[in-house]
Amino acid sequence: MTDVLRHMVRRDVVVIGGSAGAHAALRKLLARLPRDLPAAVLVVTHLGPESPSTLAQTLNKDCVLPITTATDGERALPGHVYVAVPDRHLIVVAEGVLRLTAGPRENRVRPAVDTLFRSAARWYGPRVTGVVLSGTLDDGAAGLSAITQHGGVALVQDPKDARFPGMPTAALTAVPTAVTAPAAELARLVGDMAGQPVDDIGAPQDGLIWETDMIAGSCTHGAVPGRPIGLGCPECGGGMYEIRTGQAVHYACHVGHSYSPQTFIAASDDGIEAALWTAISAMQEKATMLLTLAASAESTGRQQAGRSYRDEADRVRHDAEMIHKRLLTRRPSAGQRPQ
Repeated sequence: MTDVLRHMVRRDVVVIGGSAGAHAALRKLLARLPRDLPAAVLVVTHLGPESPSTLAQTLNKDCVLPITTATDGERALPGHVYVAVPDRHLIVVAEGVLRLTAGPRENRVRPAVDTLFRSAARWYGPRVTGVVLSGTLDDGAAGLSAITQHGGVALVQDPKDARFPGMPTAALTAVPTAVTAPAAELARLVGDMAGQPVDDIGAPQDGLIWETDMIAGSCTHGAVPGRPIGLGCPECGGGMYEIRTGQAVHYACHVGHSYSPQTFIAASDDGIEAALWTAISAMQEKATMLLTLAASAESTGRQQAGRSYRDEADRVRHDAEMIHKRLLTRRPSAGQRPQ
């Protein structure tokens, strides 16, 4: 058997991404892929850093293709499914080599769908079929746009068929020309497209090269290929830049942390919440100190000073209670509201 990712220009790379609700969709899709599929299949779903790497074993029960957990440095083969591991981005580089990297988190997760999709778009352009499945927020939208911008094909689970339609809806907004279908029917589309001859469209865009190099760990300096937006990275505080790919937009800092619009909002909300809890803690400590000073003043006959300290403590506690109440009754952020 020859390696799938040679320089013959055929559609022979399938990348699939999803999050909440995606495992059920994956089972339907993978179970219906043909045994002789002439393409490698790479899968990323959102996994917590402490999650066990059992997805491949679970999916193997229903699929005629071999499904394994991806290994750093192995070469992707046709008719084989490779699944990302927790806390490592899965990317594909030259000659079909798979890399597992602890590069900067994207969309607040590692592995991220956009990361895999961009790497495939960079190295294999029109040979790529990208598939977005069920999930919340919008990871995968910018990556799917990169795939189509470089000549690849976009497939999206019908939002009505998805348990969580956020990711499919965002993908369709970014790539309105994407083909939609229920998860069970996506397998036929993938099979029909695999092995088709395609035209090579040339070199990847500079922005795509910079971002994929940052994730792979081969780029530590150089200008971010985007427009500065005057905001700080929620993770490291570095300056953020707006990067556009077709109709999709995302934001990256100079060390490589990257955010879709909805995940940037979610990260900002987390930062605000943390700051408010810190403020409540500081106010409670201040009120405690004021009461200590009040008791000390009163014990030495300085009643007026004691009352002043107690009045200020009451004001501080009132303000802390107002912030606490606001935290407990806050609305979900835009990215977390029902679709």
